[in-house]
Amino acid sequence: MRAYQAREIESKWQRVWDETGVHRTDPDVGKTKFYTLEQFPYPSGEGMHMGHVRVYSIGDVIARFKRMNGFRVLHPMGVDAFGLPAENAAIKRGVNPRDWTLNNMKKFREEQERLGISYDWDRYVATCLPDYYRFTQWLFLLFYERGLAYRKKAPVNWCPDCATVLANEQVENGKCWRCDAEVTKKELEQWFLKITDYADRLLEGLDRLPRWPERVKTMQRNWIGRSEGAKVTFTLPELDDEQVTVFTTRPDTLYGVTYLVLAPEHPLVDRLIAGKEKEGEIRAFIERMRKESEIQRTAADAEKVGMDTGAVARHPLTGEEVPVWIANYVLMDYGTGAVMGVPAHDERDFQFAKKYGLPIRRVIRPRDGELEEPLAEAYTGEGVLADSGPFDGMDNREAIRAISEHLAEKGLGGPAVTYRLRDWLISRQRYWGCPIPVVYCDSCGTVPVPKEELPVLLPEDVVFDGKRNPLTTSESFVRTTCPSCGGPARRETDTMDTFIDSSWYFLRYADPKNDRLPFDPERIREWLPVDEYIGGIEHAVLHLLYSRFFTKVLYDAGLVHVDEPFTSLLTQGMVLRDGAKMSKSKGNTVSPLDIIERYGADTARLFILFAAPPERDLEWSDSGVEGCYRFLGRVFRSVTGHEELFRNRPEARPEKGPARDLHRRIHRTIKKVTEDVGERYHFNTAISAIMELFNAISEYPEDADRGTLADALETVVILLAPFAPHLSEELWHVMGHEASVHEQPWPAYDPEMLVEEEVEMAVQINGRVRDKLVVPAEADRETVEQLALNQERIKNHLSGKTVRKVIVVPKKLINIVAN
Repeated sequence: MRAYQAREIESKWQRVWDETGVHRTDPDVGKTKFYTLEQFPYPSGEGMHMGHVRVYSIGDVIARFKRMNGFRVLHPMGVDAFGLPAENAAIKRGVNPRDWTLNNMKKFREEQERLGISYDWDRYVATCLPDYYRFTQWLFLLFYERGLAYRKKAPVNWCPDCATVLANEQVENGKCWRCDAEVTKKELEQWFLKITDYADRLLEGLDRLPRWPERVKTMQRNWIGRSEGAKVTFTLPELDDEQVTVFTTRPDTLYGVTYLVLAPEHPLVDRLIAGKEKEGEIRAFIERMRKESEIQRTAADAEKVGMDTGAVARHPLTGEEVPVWIANYVLMDYGTGAVMGVPAHDERDFQFAKKYGLPIRRVIRPRDGELEEPLAEAYTGEGVLADSGPFDGMDNREAIRAISEHLAEKGLGGPAVTYRLRDWLISRQRYWGCPIPVVYCDSCGTVPVPKEELPVLLPEDVVFDGKRNPLTTSESFVRTTCPSCGGPARRETDTMDTFIDSSWYFLRYADPKNDRLPFDPERIREWLPVDEYIGGIEHAVLHLLYSRFFTKVLYDAGLVHVDEPFTSLLTQGMVLRDGAKMSKSKGNTVSPLDIIERYGADTARLFILFAAPPERDLEWSDSGVEGCYRFLGRVFRSVTGHEELFRNRPEARPEKGPARDLHRRIHRTIKKVTEDVGERYHFNTAISAIMELFNAISEYPEDADRGTLADALETVVILLAPFAPHLSEELWHVMGHEASVHEQPWPAYDPEMLVEEEVEMAVQINGRVRDKLVVPAEADRETVEQLALNQERIKNHLSGKTVRKVIVVPKKLINIVAN
C-alpha cells in the first residue's frame, strides 16, 4: 500500500497549478462575481507566522468553495512593503531598504506558495514598487485638487528613536507603536488629509454594514466620537475682548462656570502670561506638558494639574469674570483647546476645583430634593435648574436646547456638533515611503507635481544615519525645478504614512496592469465591493477607517460606484499556545515552515481550520496536528487502496441495507458542509462532518454495494478540496479524472435523502433509561407508545407497577411514569 508523501504530492501539484494557470481569474463575465480578500502582509524578515497561515487558509477555503459553486472569483495577493520596520532593519544591517524589502517579498511569496493558496499571482501588487506608488501619488494629487490635502504647522507626536511623526492612532500608552520609545510633542509643518469632512458619512455608512462585527463598528463609532452640544463664546478683557470658544455637551450647566481652562499649547496662552510675575514658572509647566503624551495627560487615573495664568474671562450670559487656568487634561488637538469649568456638575472639574480652591456653584438640583452641603462629589444626574437666570426651574434636558438656542440668538455660540476624530496627519520624516509629489518654489509657493511627471522616485544617493530624514541628504532629490515657472525649487522631503498605501490596494487588484490610471472605473464596477474581507481585529480603526474614507472620496470623484469598500468583514481570532499569543519574546512560537516540512501544508491548513471557528482564538495543539495528519493519511490509503474499484467502477445501487445508509449519509454530509462553509463559515464543523462520513466509509461492509462505496470516497475527496487542496487533487486523479478537482462543480444533495426512515429513541422509566427503540420516523404518538410498552425489557421493569403517564418527545425519547 502506498504511503502518504505530503511534500512530494504538494510540490508536484503546486508546479502543475502554476504551469496550467488553474488559479487565474476566470474571464467569464457572465458568471456572478465574488471578491474574497485577505489583508496583505508586511514582508518582514521573519516570514510567515501561524496567524498568517490561519487568515490565508480561511480566505482560500472561501475562494475555492465559491469557484466550485460557479462564481467568478477574484482572489489576489500582494505586500504592504513600505514603512519604518524595513528602513530600521536595513539601517541596522547596512543595506538599502529596497534590497532588504525585495528579498523579504520574494521569501514571503515562496512561503505563501508552499501553502497552496489559490491566488491569482498575475495580479500581485507591491506598494513599494514605482508602478504602484506612482498612483498613490496620483491619488494624493486628487485629494489636493479636491481641497482634502493641506499643509499646516501643528504640534505633532514625535518619536525620537524613529525620528518621525506619528498619527494619534500610532501612539499607544504614550509610546511609539513600532519601537516603544516615549513619544513627545514637536511643532512641524505637516501634510494632512481632511478626513473630518467625512465624519458623518463614515458614521452613517456603518449602519449599512450588517455583515461587519458589531465590535468593529463600535470601535469606529467611538474613534469618530460624535458629540452633540453647544459652542459657547467667552471674551478676554485684557486682550481687547478677544474671543475664546469652548464646546460643551452640557450647556444646561453654563451658569455654574467658575473658571476657564486652556490647553497649555493654546495660542492665546503666550499673550495672556506675557510680562506676568509667574511667566517663567508657567512656561516651564507648558514645556513639561509638551513632553507628555496625550494618553498620559488624559488618562482617567492621571493627576489633574494646572496653573493660574492670572488672566480672567468674561461669562457670555452673566458678564461675571472667571479666572483662566491652563491644565494638563485639556488638549489643543481635541475640541477647541478650551473647556469651561463646572465643578459642581463634572467630577473632573470637581476634583480640580477642590485641589486648587476654586469656587463650586450648584446650578442643577435633584427633582426630589436638595443636594447635601457641602458637596462630597459632583452631581451629574438629572434635575431642574437653579441660580440660572431666566432658566430657573426648567428641566435640565429641556434647558440644553433652550440655552443653546439663546446663545445662538445672542451671537454668543449655539448648538454644535464636534468629533473626537482629527484630520489624518500623513507626513513622515523617513526614506522608505511614498514621496509626497509637491515642490516649493520661492515664486509660486506650493506646487503639485503634474500627474504626467509621476512617479516622483525615491533617490539612491541618501545617507542613513538614524538622526535625520534621509531624503534631506540627497541633493539630486531635493533640488529641482518648479513645474509652474521653471525656476529653482525644492522637493517635499516627507514621505506618506504607509496607511495611505493600504487604503486603496484592494482597488488596484481589479486592474493591476493599468499604466495610465490607478484603475479603470469599469474594472472596478466588475469587482467592487469586496464581498469578504478577512483580517485581524487590530486593524479595526486605522486601516478600515482610512480605506472607507478613501472609497468615499473616490466615489465623490466619480471613479468608483460604491462608497463602502467591504460588504462583509471576518476578523479571525489569534493563534495561542499555552494560553498566550504566540511571540518570540514568550518563546512559544511554532514555525509554519517546520510544520509544512514535517506534515505538509494540507495538514497545517486542516488543523488550523478544524481547531476553532475562525472568529475565535485558537489554541495550538501538537497532538491536534498529528491527528489531522493521520486522518489525511487514512483518506490517502483508503482511496489508493481502492484504485481497482475506480478503474472498473460499478454503478451505485444504494436501494437497501448498508448501501442505503451510506448513501443517505453522503447527502446529509454534503448538506452540512455546504451550509457550514457557504453560509456560516463554520469550517471546524464542516471538517468534522467530512471526518464522520469517512469513519462511516471505514466501517462499510466488504460485501456491500461497491458503487456506493466509490461514490462515498469521491464525495470525501471533493468536499475536502477547499481544505486540503493538494491531497484532494492527487486522489481525484487516482480516481481516474483528468480535469482538476478544483474545477469541478460542488456536489448537490438530494432533499429526499435527508428524510429519516427510522429513528432511535431512548425509553425511560421514571427518568432512567431502560432500553432503546427503533421506530419508523413518521410513526404517530400512539404507535410509539405501544411499541415501547411492548418491549420485553420494559415489560420486566414495569412488572407489578401501574403506568400513570407516558410522555413522548418525538424522535428523541419516551418516558414512562409508573409506581
